This record gives sequence, structure tokens and C-alpha cells, in this order.
Amino acid sequence: MAIQVGDKVPEVMLAHMTEGGPAPISTNDIFKGKKVVLFALPGAFTPTCSAKHVPGFVEKADQIKAKGVDTIACLSVNDAFVMGAWGKDQNVGGKVLMLADGSAVLTKAMGLELDLTQRGFGLRSDRYAMIVDDGVVSMLNREEPGAFEVSSAEAVLGAL
Repeated sequence: MAIQVGDKVPEVMLAHMTEGGPAPISTNDIFKGKKVVLFALPGAFTPTCSAKHVPGFVEKADQIKAKGVDTIACLSVNDAFVMGAWGKDQNVGGKVLMLADGSAVLTKAMGLELDLTQRGFGLRSDRYAMIVDDGVVSMLNREEPGAFEVSSAEAVLGAL
């Protein structure tokens, strides 16, 4: 069963790239006492994700943060090295926290996985965006497979 509005984000460890290399980061560190926009996508360096999803949040970051958002985070079932390289490629700077869910621990715990094994990609994350207030999901926009509409930066900005 997928996570729903009103549910608490599970406590798990993720990773992110720092200047010193990959570093662990807990969902508690990310969400506790903060308003966070978390968006997730099937994979780094993939067409829609690179051409539309991440660039939209980078472009709209200041507007989103002006609505009281402390952190904008991007999650993918990739490792911290890939997420770090993709963040550099996308010029995220300090605007978007690039989170690696390498073993899909959070993705599976939230029931938001997408099985792309038949296409050679393995288990990935669904495309979605959520607003999380102090660890509790207050909005969840999950895309239909292949779509990119309700999880865009514009859709999130409209919901804030």
C-alpha cells in the first residue's frame, strides 16, 4: 500500500554527495521540523527527468522557497555518485538536495516503486511530488506511468 496524505515518512537512511564524498542522511534529518518538497523520478540522466523534471525545480526554487519551503529534494533509485554527477550536470547548486535511494529502501517503504525490469532498468521510483510538513505528507501527486503533469514544479507551486 502506498503512502497517503496524513502518513509519516518512514525513518530510513539515504545518501547524498558532499565535497568529501557520499554521506548518509536520515529521513529524520531531512524532514523533522521542516517543510520539504520531495520529488522523485525513475532515473538520473533519463530524458523527461533531465529535460523537464529537475530543471523545473531548479528554475522555480526561489518561488517555492518563498512559500515557506525549507528544502527541495530530488529522490531517485540511483547511488550517491550518480546523483551527485547529475546534480552538477543539472546545475542544481544549493537549490535542490539530490538524494540517493540506491537500494530503494525509502521507495519500497512508501510503496512508490516502479518495476521496469522488463525494460532493463530494474526497480525504480514512481514519478511523484509530495509536500511534507514535519515528517507528515500533506500533499502527494503521483503520476500515471509515462506521464509528467502533476509532479512538476508548477503543480507543486500551485499547491503551496
